[in-house]
Amino acid sequence: MTAVTAEVFAAVFVALYVAHSVGDHWVQTSHQSAHKGRPGWVGRLADARHVATLTATKLAVLLPLVWLLDLHVSVLGIVAGLGTDAVTHWWADRRTTLARLAEALGLGGFYRLGTPRAGHDDNPHIGTGAYALDQSFHHLWLLIAALIIATV
Repeated sequence: MTAVTAEVFAAVFVALYVAHSVGDHWVQTSHQSAHKGRPGWVGRLADARHVATLTATKLAVLLPLVWLLDLHVSVLGIVAGLGTDAVTHWWADRRTTLARLAEALGLGGFYRLGTPRAGHDDNPHIGTGAYALDQSFHHLWLLIAALIIATV
């Protein structure tokens, strides 16, 4: 990796990270958030709409950055990177998929941490184990997407 590629990667990662936060928390609708984990087509479509607006947010942040900083990236790299990110984000946000992965890795207890239960709420603040694992999973794929965009 050349110094120029490393600089492109760093700039792209920062842009994707910020856009992810905005798209996942400000752009996502309450309906999408409440329904994307539901079974069947209701959940799949709500998740698809969320990922579409999230990906559009990432593109809206990334393209001006590429233009203003004169970053050398390819259309193929952007499509492949954002496509990879979109597919993995959709997969994780179906919720049962990420919960199964956490269980398989021995993290089921952490995944359930902070989930309200009848007569016991150990989460007096926003944030749960599921949310922490969800966001860290997305951050990993943002890194991979930035590598793809910077090198393809």
